[in-house]
Amino acid sequence: MKMKTIPIILFAALISFSFYSEKSELLATVDKSESSVTWKARKVTGEHFGKVTIENADLDYQNGKIQGGSFTMDMTSITVEDITDASSNKRLTDHLKSDDFFSVEKFNASSLKITEAKTSNGKDYQITGDLTIKGIKNQVTFPATVEVIGNKVTANAKITFDRTQFDIKYRSGSYFENLADRLIYDDVNLEVKLVAIAN
Repeated sequence: MKMKTIPIILFAALISFSFYSEKSELLATVDKSESSVTWKARKVTGEHFGKVTIENADLDYQNGKIQGGSFTMDMTSITVEDITDASSNKRLTDHLKSDDFFSVEKFNASSLKITEAKTSNGKDYQITGDLTIKGIKNQVTFPATVEVIGNKVTANAKITFDRTQFDIKYRSGSYFENLADRLIYDDVNLEVKLVAIAN
């Protein structure tokens, strides 16, 4: 009984190791210190922009092409970069974290998971993915470019999403009338840079 059990266990371990090794080779290691997410939102009287920290990320890069990947943003880290006055900056940052916008206490992470990556040259992409904000998932499609130098892969994407699809309706002209110069546009832009080392 023991003689039969040992080979079975070794075989199972070998299969598991092979699967893990194959899977790990597919995922490029993302350098979070070089990667970034910048947000921008517009209103009638101007615009605001800032950053969100990438909590974790992976990039499935095979045969010279992106096959998939995902990244998670730490919403508690959201910053405002265009306001220099400390009190005004804090006021807007706190407001963005409130239930009027991202409800950070309830939903401290947002994420994007790539479901399809189309390219004809390995450099210019049309990517489709599932964007999740405030626990609500919607599909987005956006352009991206990829540059490869040695084993360093740099992907830059420009994502535009309608905030009202994620239950962020504060001062939206789609839901409220007569906002005049208090109106905030629905579209939010994300500029995403992922820098990874291909295995």
